[in-house]
Amino acid sequence: MSAPAAHGGPALVLASSSPRRRDLLQRIGVSPSRIANPAIDENPLKGELPRAYALRLAQAKAQAVQRLDGEVVLAGDTTVALGRRILPPADSEAVQRQLLTLLSGRRHRCISAVCVIDQAGKCRTRIAETIVAFKRLSAAEIDAYVASGEGLGKAGGYAIQGRAEALVRFLSGSHSAVIGLPLFETRALLKASGFPLG
Repeated sequence: MSAPAAHGGPALVLASSSPRRRDLLQRIGVSPSRIANPAIDENPLKGELPRAYALRLAQAKAQAVQRLDGEVVLAGDTTVALGRRILPPADSEAVQRQLLTLLSGRRHRCISAVCVIDQAGKCRTRIAETIVAFKRLSAAEIDAYVASGEGLGKAGGYAIQGRAEALVRFLSGSHSAVIGLPLFETRALLKASGFPLG
């Protein structure tokens, strides 16, 4: 059995090892009772579009975590897309350079899907889609950003909550979604799932 939540309601399980998602939840006064790292295959299916991909992964992550009595599970996925193309996480500096070169001077979409499974096992989902555009990046700016190390492992090769924010010339949508969890949609899902919020 899980420990009861301090607020007397259901306990929240965050199906993510991302410290960014934990930090974002704290902004709306929510602290997970436990963290579970879902082990799923995150490779896109053949012909899969970015929006469907993000939604599928958020659901798969939530469903991959064992939910105990009195627990609500929350999972999310943030996908960076250029047109119909799903951009991979920057798993090396070489990939990060390629991604930043692709995104330089162009608009792209950050699609952030959230899935909450309530105490009865009902699954609810929401999606936030944000348009982001970088300034035209020089080779020196790309080199400096890669050297900072902050975008390594991140979708699209950058972290908007860090140095990359100074390179963004336009953003339309949810800033928190680009970081990794759209707070408006997340709060709505938690409330609909019976999780008490102020």
